[in-house]
Amino acid sequence: MAVECHESGAAAEPSGAGSRLTASVVIVAHTARRWTCLQQALAAVQAQSIRPVETILVIDHNPELLARARAEVPYARVIPNTRAPGSSGARNTGAATSQGEILVFLDDDIVAGAGWLETVLTHFARPDVAGVGGRAQPLWQKSCPAWFPPEFYWVVGASYAGMPEHAGPVRNVWSSNMAVRRAIFESAGGFRDDLAKISNRSRPDDTDLCLRTSAQTSGLWIYEPAAVTTHWVPRERATLSYFVYRCFHEGVGKGALAALNGLRASTSVEGRHMSVVLPAALRRDCKDVLAGRISGASRVAATGLGVCVVLAGFLIGAGKHYLLPGRVRRAG
Repeated sequence: MAVECHESGAAAEPSGAGSRLTASVVIVAHTARRWTCLQQALAAVQAQSIRPVETILVIDHNPELLARARAEVPYARVIPNTRAPGSSGARNTGAATSQGEILVFLDDDIVAGAGWLETVLTHFARPDVAGVGGRAQPLWQKSCPAWFPPEFYWVVGASYAGMPEHAGPVRNVWSSNMAVRRAIFESAGGFRDDLAKISNRSRPDDTDLCLRTSAQTSGLWIYEPAAVTTHWVPRERATLSYFVYRCFHEGVGKGALAALNGLRASTSVEGRHMSVVLPAALRRDCKDVLAGRISGASRVAATGLGVCVVLAGFLIGAGKHYLLPGRVRRAG
């Protein structure tokens, strides 16, 4: 599944020492259609209770947007993506020009709460913490459809039912809402360009980064639900067609991830979601069906459809990457 964020473990014990670290915020944008969202995202960074040493806005191969941002965004350093198109190349570009000890990545449609950065940085007082991710609450342009299972909120880039309710170690966090130590990021070589998100086509470059850094350093990734952001969900993403599209590409990306990092490591969280979280959701929705609530039946149907589409995408993605000549693979 697109469950990229959680396994149980001991909770972190943050202290104020982490707030003394310097942080660089990198925001990536590729389209002018989200200009209003981008302005809100940048304003939220300016309003943080702990200010970053710099905010870097990376424009992903869009000359018109680059010119507009340079003219209208005075409180961020605006630069073009000098690497391959997509989220990975753009984030790597921003990281390479930054100076903070902690690299903070936010999407252009993510608005961080005023205490987000401060809450995240406290965890870095622990030397064994490699990175931290926060909670993303969906902000629907149109109300959430009754058929949309909350266990599938990852489809719209939001935290979903089944994620941890308290801070603690996880397998990975999301690059839309991520902080990582610069030294660890650079040692891992940054995000993998061939797993980049391009436009609406999602790929697990963030999960891949977390897996590689954990394997190299044994550093912990922490999910902190108290570090709250909101994620804009436009009307077109609250549709069944987008639901199917996103599930398919999530499966394709996870298939590629399994080919690159091994099946066991790449699907451990997804396995728990499939075996524990979704059955509990189906029991809940079946009770609604028995009570005569149509929404329960529609969520059961959406859950079944989503699982089938993800699995189909997974098989396609894994097959494609295993067949690529010269592809380096590790056993699961």
